[in-house]
Amino acid sequence: MSRKLKVGIIFGGQSREREISFKGGKTAYEHIDKSLFEPVLIFVDSLGNFILIDPILLYESSIRDFYPSKNLNRGYRVYIESLGELNETQLYKLIYKIGKQIKTEKLAESIDFAFNILHGPYAEDGNIQGLMEWLGIPYMGPGILGSAIGINKAFQNKLLNLGTGQEKKSFTISKNEWDTADKSGLFSELIHKIGFPFVVKAPHQGSSIGVAIVKKRSLEEFTKCMSQCFFETTITKKDWIKLSSRQKKNNLEKMSNLNEGIGFPVSFEKEIIYHPADLHKKLDECFRNSDLATVASAHSEDFVLIEEFIEGQEFSIGVIQDDNLKSYALPPTEIYGEIQSFDFKSKYQSNVTKKRIPVETHIQNLKTIEQKALLAFEITGMQVVCRVDGFLTPNDEVIMHDPNTVPGMSPTSLIFKQMAEIGLNITQAITYLIRQSLIARITTGKHTQKLRNTLRLLDETMLNSSGQKRKKVAVVFGENNEEYLEAQVKYNKYAASAEYEPTSICFAKNGSYYRIPMSLMYKSDIQEFGSLVGKARHPFVQSLVDKTSTIRKKYAGEVDFSVFKINEDDLKSNFDLVYSCSTQEILTV
Repeated sequence: MSRKLKVGIIFGGQSREREISFKGGKTAYEHIDKSLFEPVLIFVDSLGNFILIDPILLYESSIRDFYPSKNLNRGYRVYIESLGELNETQLYKLIYKIGKQIKTEKLAESIDFAFNILHGPYAEDGNIQGLMEWLGIPYMGPGILGSAIGINKAFQNKLLNLGTGQEKKSFTISKNEWDTADKSGLFSELIHKIGFPFVVKAPHQGSSIGVAIVKKRSLEEFTKCMSQCFFETTITKKDWIKLSSRQKKNNLEKMSNLNEGIGFPVSFEKEIIYHPADLHKKLDECFRNSDLATVASAHSEDFVLIEEFIEGQEFSIGVIQDDNLKSYALPPTEIYGEIQSFDFKSKYQSNVTKKRIPVETHIQNLKTIEQKALLAFEITGMQVVCRVDGFLTPNDEVIMHDPNTVPGMSPTSLIFKQMAEIGLNITQAITYLIRQSLIARITTGKHTQKLRNTLRLLDETMLNSSGQKRKKVAVVFGENNEEYLEAQVKYNKYAASAEYEPTSICFAKNGSYYRIPMSLMYKSDIQEFGSLVGKARHPFVQSLVDKTSTIRKKYAGEVDFSVFKINEDDLKSNFDLVYSCSTQEILTV
């Protein structure tokens, strides 16, 4: 009898993107195929400790809601690093309130595979990949080379310009150069070299953290954007003293937020300050004698990247591979709406950002996007999966940038939507990521026989699982947004289980039932879903579906992309159970 692989879902981490990773951990845990894998939840705290935790903690709204213990936070919502230097006993007590610490040298005793969902520095830059290779644990995604390139936006630009022939203008400014520069002269020089407007980026961050667009010919705005990307902020005495104690506390809490603030610990007057409450006191003392205070993150960037602002349609495109390491582009997603840039807020907090597949343009442009995405994947040393962003200019020029080695892992992430277009649901996509990563790790020439045995074990388990009889569940939803979103959740839940095989059924307003293909169950809302039902597949998307048939067959079997009408007798004869999204009840057929 085949053994399930123990998959360590590694999430959280030390970077500014830890909350995005936290949400990704929940997605992976809920959607990993339970018939193939035994998930092991490993939370990495912001000090770098690996902690086995209970799945119930995934349902907290934020890491700060359960770790560190709230009674130590002095009235603030903080991460553990704000508690300062902890001794071994103090750290032990905090960790064991939420789980059990695993020493890194013992990781291989707990897991067979590392499903790494850590983002940003320490995680996507080759650090965690190198650790796993040292420990002999196969891991998800690109290897050390691709990861190191994927975290360095300035180096990416050089490679992409060389590899694709594009001429994207960029410029770097070190912290020392910035501190000693004639800022007015520098602003004028950048406008001359880069053009206007231009983009300022923190070069080692993801999730569009530390991205600003200088849109006004204003030295004040330029300076503010540069400070944002160096993760420093200046506070004036005039602004500080007019705030109440409560308002000061709120401002410092905002400063500690990793998506919009600079984060703690901070550097202030050559001292490292860990807790917002301590900074509060220091600022009160400072403004007795000074009119200005500059606070910088202890993990600030040493240089920032200045890029030309590209006018055009913004898109994101995934790339995956087959068993022979041949690369295939996924259908590209256009990001549009009332936005200036696809930044953190528009990605995760905005209702105005819209997405469509494929990019709205003619076939030749779509083919160019496909070709350049594949070239970007190759030239940057990627493996397994990568999401590359880009622009299509009004002159039909395709500009690629920012290869992303660990794409977002929420159920609505672009990579899952694009894989759904070629016939893989989230659970099947996760299985692909694990299996394809094993194939990629074999190519390194390290632990080769062990990895081949692990791959063989997984293939045997997949074969046995495909032969298991599952209860067929009809997930029935009406033509309204609430039921459609409920159907998405239930479909994905059943797809990840070892007992059920779901099919989505729409009960239309005309009183008829329609069998819905999985690819239509990953749309943003019922309006987008409705606009696509009965509509012929875009010919470019169809070409990518055809090209990826071998991958689809391996992970999803035969996939029917059509919508067709069924009757109540079909429900009774073809399904064992019916889940009603209207009543949220399971009905026996």
